[in-house]
Amino acid sequence: MKCPFCGYTDSKVIDSRPAEDNTTIRRRRECLDCQKRFTTHEIIERMPLAVIKRDGARQSFDRTKIINGLLRACEKRPVTMAQIERVADEVEQELRGRLETEVQSERIGEMVMERLKALDEIAYVRFASVYRSFKDIETFMDELAKMLGEKK
Repeated sequence: MKCPFCGYTDSKVIDSRPAEDNTTIRRRRECLDCQKRFTTHEIIERMPLAVIKRDGARQSFDRTKIINGLLRACEKRPVTMAQIERVADEVEQELRGRLETEVQSERIGEMVMERLKALDEIAYVRFASVYRSFKDIETFMDELAKMLGEKK
């Protein structure tokens, strides 16, 4: 690590601790030449994850898109922001755990719906109606019948 004060390339770590979010490590270092101290942050380098859309286009994975979809589906429902964050975290962890560099957008939607169904059935139906592009009341009723059949 290059010293930001003198440019010397060697330093020693004086203190290490996790940052507030527990996804980074904060390190206090001391330059072995000028003895000045500075802070660095160490983060996990993640492999890029591409999402293949229905039309074949590719985009970078964006966790905020999952959260925004969940927020719309859970509007005026007894679902907390922590629960929404947990669903997004679980989906992202599962995707990254597969060690694949590309994933179909349909798979992401299905993963979200699996978790949403267990969390809040109304929010699930709302999400499914947008995600699966229900064209008419018949498609909507088919989804409800399928859900009710699973409960029995």
